[in-house]
Amino acid sequence: MLPSCRIWQPWNLTMGDYACLSENVDCYSVDRITIGKHAVVSQGAFLCCASHDISSPIMELTYAPITVEDQAWVAARAFVGPGITIGEGAVVGACAVVTKDVPPWTVVAGNPAQFIKKRVIAEPIR
Repeated sequence: MLPSCRIWQPWNLTMGDYACLSENVDCYSVDRITIGKHAVVSQGAFLCCASHDISSPIMELTYAPITVEDQAWVAARAFVGPGITIGEGAVVGACAVVTKDVPPWTVVAGNPAQFIKKRVIAEPIR
């Protein structure tokens, strides 16, 4: 975790081994945020666990947890909304707006985030 990231309620943040929150990441952790092992959340990303009920006359606060599973990457300036799970090994492209769960080992990008391709790990060069 780099010193410039912001954690609204640190007791709601759990990070696995070798997980990283980069510069200026904003974790609005009204509910739980779980970052898996070897997962990365890049510069300026916003993990937002809360919103408001726009059908309510007083717009009550709503909230739900966010999970970034093992080996996933949330790229720079991406937005991840309440209740979202970023699946194992998935990649969220820079500036993407994630409003639906991201399946494991896929790449999504855009606003709203859409499937781009499967993520395939190359064989190591010997």
